[in-house]
Amino acid sequence: QVQLVESGGGLVQPGGSLRLSCVASGFSFSSYTMTWYRQAPGKERELVASITYTGRYTNYADSVKGRFTISRDNAKNTVYLQMNDLRLEDTAVYYCKCESRGVWGQGTQVSVSS
Repeated sequence: QVQLVESGGGLVQPGGSLRLSCVASGFSFSSYTMTWYRQAPGKERELVASITYTGRYTNYADSVKGRFTISRDNAKNTVYLQMNDLRLEDTAVYYCKCESRGVWGQGTQVSVSS
């Protein structure tokens, strides 16, 4: 069964940090680009960051460049999103996705509030 399970979300104050994890199962994780998306209330889902299968190349939305870092551990079938200097506008449900397989995780809520 192909599955992605996110974790690590929560409530944090502005300027704080969180690290999201996404554990993959049921497919050859190390062969695929992985992507993090987010969807804020009333807004469309947007791409946050992506990482190629080796981890050599990464890509970020302009809104998170310099604050978020995507990484992966192929031995653990896991992709991470380190989020620093969080802002109110980062509040959203965060999803990981295997682009080529079209598989989404269930999402994890990140709330930034003072």
